[in-house]
Amino acid sequence: MDYSLVDFLALLGAVCLFLYGMKIMSEGLQKTAGSRLRSILAWMTKNRFLAIITGIVITALIQSSSASVSMVVSFVNAGLMPLEQSLAVSFGAALGTTFTEWIIAIFGFKVKMSAFLLPLLAFAVPMLFVKKNNYKNVGELLIGFAFLFMGLDAISANVPDLSKSPEVFAGLQQYTSMGFLSILIFTLVGWIVTMVIQSSAATFAIVLIMATKGWISFDIACAMVLGASIGTSITPLLASLGGNAEAKKAALGHALFNLFGAVWVLIVFEPFVSMVTWVVKDLFHLGDPLALYNSVKDGGVDSSSLVSEQVAMSIGMTMFHTIFKLCNLLIMIWFTKLYVKLLNVLIRSKKKEDEEFQLKYIQGGLMSASELNIDPAQREIVVFAQRVERMLGMVKELVHTKTGTPEFNKILSRVQKYEDITDRMEFEIGSYLNKVLDGRLSSQAKARVASLLSIISELESIGDSCNNIAKALVRKEEADAHFNEYNYANIDEMLRLVSEAMTNMLMVLTDIDNVTAEDLMRSYNKEREINNFRNQCRTENIENVNQKKYPYKAGIFYMDIVCEAEKLGDFIVNVIDSMEDIMRRSKSDSSGMPMGELNPEKVAMG
Repeated sequence: MDYSLVDFLALLGAVCLFLYGMKIMSEGLQKTAGSRLRSILAWMTKNRFLAIITGIVITALIQSSSASVSMVVSFVNAGLMPLEQSLAVSFGAALGTTFTEWIIAIFGFKVKMSAFLLPLLAFAVPMLFVKKNNYKNVGELLIGFAFLFMGLDAISANVPDLSKSPEVFAGLQQYTSMGFLSILIFTLVGWIVTMVIQSSAATFAIVLIMATKGWISFDIACAMVLGASIGTSITPLLASLGGNAEAKKAALGHALFNLFGAVWVLIVFEPFVSMVTWVVKDLFHLGDPLALYNSVKDGGVDSSSLVSEQVAMSIGMTMFHTIFKLCNLLIMIWFTKLYVKLLNVLIRSKKKEDEEFQLKYIQGGLMSASELNIDPAQREIVVFAQRVERMLGMVKELVHTKTGTPEFNKILSRVQKYEDITDRMEFEIGSYLNKVLDGRLSSQAKARVASLLSIISELESIGDSCNNIAKALVRKEEADAHFNEYNYANIDEMLRLVSEAMTNMLMVLTDIDNVTAEDLMRSYNKEREINNFRNQCRTENIENVNQKKYPYKAGIFYMDIVCEAEKLGDFIVNVIDSMEDIMRRSKSDSSGMPMGELNPEKVAMG
């Protein structure tokens, strides 16, 4: 057999084209349904059976069980989803991954796709240049679909023809005729191949080509598919390495689900394969999955029956994988509590300590579904806002704590520590969002990311202002300045107004996708109150100093704190402005009509 390095590289390129097509189709689907996916994810917290359906739907949409489970791992790491619930989603994701295989099995041989692929590209590529985002996303989806089947055809065309080299076929035969040992060997091969390329769908495509060429029998092909289902666990395991113990448990639970499932199927392998053969051949009358290999072994297959036997083989393989996943799901779902106990034994959680700095929702890597990478950042921003709110609480406490005492120094140290944390949070979340922008996002998603980047900058500025107020209190003591009851009362009132604005801002951030104009107007009204009170304090301060109600030196520090608190209000309303931008784009995209400006100051400036 004359098979050169160029031929091997052509085969490798065909596999890459298949993987790229699957990636583009997945991203097109995901961008088309981006907002719907976020709604689907909200169902997860209801019950485990609904969680199973969610896992199936999400995996079918983004075409990757690895991405779905990696997403679940990140949610568990954040404490957003309990471990038992995450296992149910993972079980559903394992079944959802067969969706791609059914597409390949149904269209790969039954329909001569090569005749439609170039016309499909002629229809899809112009859609990329249409202004409306939905058409662009559908265009990407269709292009990915075309590339996927082009890759499948290219793999089939570039694999070596073993029929022209009987000695190689005989060499392969010796590994397929070792009884149950052959099943174990090819299960291991499927496992290793999937671990390397990190895509069970790509492994399925390769095995499908091998099987439909008549190189391997139906039972050997099923063994490789069984190994691929174990190998697909590697991506979530890698994603969990940077997470906490709960995240590691979620990833390991997915791996054990696939491993235990493979073990029990291997124990009953021959009757299970016979049952699948009966389902395909006798129950649904779709042909005999064993016929193609037997025909090749007996001296060739008639061209008139080749396609029908290839269809029977491909549907048989897909049916095997689907029934295996479905049975595994129906068995294992009743043992989720036992799974949790086993995982708690295998991975022991460390005692919670006073950690320095750790992001809750953002982990090291990004999910392959680009739009879904935005949600962890939004949740992390809520944590960021909660931290700066705690900083404000510390400042309010610091105002009435005697300077120089151990209690004052302890609170001051906490404020300074939190200020450092806010700096690091801005950097980490900002770096993550910049990576998200490098992904394939819709224009609406890109605009949302830009607004989120603006929000984290304002939140960091709130942390700086809180620290500045703490510094002003230290300088006041060093300058031997003293406030009277009037000063303290006005500072308390200003911080109360700011605290109310902060509370409303946090409420808006927590429910970022359901913001109303009324929510935003409350913040704008509160900002006006803060500005008016600052102006009142400034005017009265001049009169009070002139009337010797308190020393000029005390008046300086008093107004420093009041003005710094007013800056806090400015930063808070800047966050609200960014939220208004998100809401306006969301409303205009759904209705087609642009929204008017809500911020009175921006309207006046406009």
